[in-house]
Formats: sequence, C-alpha cells, structure tokens
Amino acid sequence: MTDILIVDDEKDIRELISDILRDEGYSTRLAANSDQAVAEINVAEPSLMILDIWLKDSKMDGIDILKQVKRNNPDVPVVIISGHGNIEIAVAAIKQGAYDFIEKPFNIDQLLVVIRRAVETARLRRENSTLKRGEAKAGEMLGHSASFKRLREQLDKVSKSNGRVMLTGEPGAGKELAARYIHAQGPRARAPFIPVPCATIEPEHMEEVLFGRESSERGIEQGLLEQAHGGVIYFDEVADMPLGTQTKILRVLTEQQFQRAGGTDKVRVDLRVISSTNRDLATEIGAGRFRQELFDRLNVVPVAIPSLSERREDIPHLASHFIAQFHATQGLPDRALPEESIAALQAMPWPGNIRQLRNVIERVLILSDGTGPIQPGELESQGNGNGTGEGLALGPQITSLALREARELFEREYLLAQINRFGGNISRTAQFVGMERSALHRKLKSLGVVGGVRIEEEMMGK
Repeated sequence: MTDILIVDDEKDIRELISDILRDEGYSTRLAANSDQAVAEINVAEPSLMILDIWLKDSKMDGIDILKQVKRNNPDVPVVIISGHGNIEIAVAAIKQGAYDFIEKPFNIDQLLVVIRRAVETARLRRENSTLKRGEAKAGEMLGHSASFKRLREQLDKVSKSNGRVMLTGEPGAGKELAARYIHAQGPRARAPFIPVPCATIEPEHMEEVLFGRESSERGIEQGLLEQAHGGVIYFDEVADMPLGTQTKILRVLTEQQFQRAGGTDKVRVDLRVISSTNRDLATEIGAGRFRQELFDRLNVVPVAIPSLSERREDIPHLASHFIAQFHATQGLPDRALPEESIAALQAMPWPGNIRQLRNVIERVLILSDGTGPIQPGELESQGNGNGTGEGLALGPQITSLALREARELFEREYLLAQINRFGGNISRTAQFVGMERSALHRKLKSLGVVGGVRIEEEMMGK
C-alpha cells in the first residue's frame, strides 16, 4: 500500500487530504511542522510527500524541508501545496526538485491525478534503478539441455546485430532474461537497458511515461524512450500496449523521433527495440487489438523461448542456482538437493515455468525447520498443491478401470514423465527406471508410446 506523508500546519487541511486519500486506498501519516515531518521520514521513508510551503511555529518552511528531503531521500516525490501560491514560489519549488505545485483551495480531482502520476513515476524510476544495478548479473543464462543450447545459439546470433527482436513464450519462461542477454552480449551493452512493463502501466499514463513531458513550470521530464537513447528499449508484454500508443510507437520506429507531451520540439532517439509477448499476436491482430503494421516492424527476428517443461534437464541446475542465490542474498538455509527430490521436481508440471520453480524453492527454504537435504514431500506440497507426501492420489480416471488397464495407464504415464524428465533420451530413461534399453523400447511400443510421444488411443472411454 502506498504510504503518503502529509505536512501542513492546518489540522483541518491535513485531515481532509488524509480522508480523501484513504478513500482512494492509500495509507497516510500526518505532520504539523518540520520536526514532526523529519521524525516521520526517519521512522520510514514515505512513498510520497504532500508538503505545505508555509508552516507556522516550525523551524523550517516547506522549501527548506524540500531541500533536505531531496538531499537525503532523493527518490521521494514531493507535491507542494500553498494558499499563497504565485509563479515565483512554484518555480522555486520545482527548481528544488518538487514533483508538482498545487494552489489552495485545491481541486480534489486535480490533486488525485497529480498524486497518481507522482507515485507511478517514482515506482518506475525505482524499478529501473533496481534493474540497472542488477544488469551485470541479469544477462546470465543457465542450462545444458538441447532446447536451451538452441535458444542460446539464436540469442548469440541476434545479439551481434541491431535488428528488432520479438520474444514469444509462456509467462515465467524467461523472456526478459533473454532480452537482457541480447543487450549484455551486443554492441550496446554499455548503454541503457530500459524495460517498459506494458501490462502494469495505466493506459492513460502510457504516453506520458514513454514520451515524457515538458512545461514552463516543470521544465523537461524525460520519458522512457529518451532514457533509453543509445541503448535498448524493451517492450515487455507488448500486446497490452493501448492501440493509440501503438500508432505513436509505430511512428517512432519509422522516424526515430517524437514529441514530449506539452512540447513542440522533436526529440531524436537511437534505439534498439526488443519486444515480448505470451499471446498469439495473429489472434490479437485479427480481433483488432494489435496493429499489423506495428507487428511487422517489431517481428523482424522472432525467437521462441522454450517452456520449462521443454527443458526439464535444466531443472537441477536451476534449482541449485536458486538455493545458492537465496542463501547468499537472504541468508536462507543452503540445503542439498538429493536425486529423489530432483526426480520429483522434474516430474512436476510447471505452468508458471522458471518463475514458479524459483518461487517453490524460495518457499521451501523459508518454511524449512532445518538444514538437511530437501525431501520430495516438501517440494510436492509447495509445487502444485497436489502432493500430500503420503502416497499417490487416485482420481476417477484410474479408479474406474480394471487392475490391468489401471496398471497400463500408470506405466504409460510414469514412463512418459521419465522420458520428459530426461529430454527424450531413451538410454538415460532406461538406466534410471532399471530396464534394458531394448526392453524399454518394447514396453513403450506395447503401451502406445513411440519416441517419447504418446499414440492417442480411446483408453479414456474404456
């Protein structure tokens, strides 16, 4: 929940603003003078400050508090309010780093719009700052499976060019990691990498966030496109971009220039564009939700990111990496991952892909009572909510069958899971299940499974 500190010497004003903001879902704290304001900031940095210029019985006025906040807490946006507003005060406040200036008596809707914009801008700046700090490690790609090696070969090829790349794949499969890898390996590695989270930016603020804005009072505020100049702009989940913005982005890609909101000058940018989506853009285009022309511009080099189920051989390496990472960054137990637990992980369905695997490992480490090896039951209970750790759950699909048919169904599903676990490698599957390779081939053929791909039969109707 967004925490807003309201500093005003008039109790009625403080409480009025607080009531309005609480009704909008924000949490608030109140201060009547500079001492109370500084004390509140020292307790916990707020997400935003609403600050009155003139404060009675206070050691510092609003401008002095603003200077101190911008010096000690530069990431906190400050909205100045005053009943004695004039252009000189507004300009002075903006020059000292205030996000905006509102004159009393203020319009409630205007105040809420300014607060929403300030909170959104601050959030994106913090996000980008965090992402930039982690860029050195962000381009690391982990895996040994055949599908992962093919992916990395593709990424290595596209990294050398300046072509636009469209990454497709399921949620959590690692599309942004792939984008960062392209950036880190390419000629623009020392330039910015700016992600645009299209799904989380409010549509009405999208263009201001992308193109920036300018005014006589506030001067120039750069948008994400301008911040990415010389580097890479990454449109994450580009299908969520509003149609109106799509048209303007298309023009940017064509002309390599744009205008800020409220501005008249053309801003030229040199960008490499990488996009991603988990949707079928052909369907989106057919439904009128995505522009064909923009798709043609973005989809110069399409790269499909494999799901975790397509690279199960990488699960042990990824899980061990996450364990070591959480141990180093959070001090969680550095627990071993024995073979039986690896087998359990590889047999699980992973609809959330690598993100889900990471979450499962983190949860297991947080909830663990010791430092011993991770047991399969812990993983199953945290993974998909189906495991009990006390045996197999028999559903109507199997309990309605005769023993022979149930045994065949179990053998088929078990062997398919093991084949998937070892990436279709029959020799490794045979070694694990304790069968000769030729015997496994015969068993698979008798069960209607060839080369790791099931031959569909009407067994469900028997």
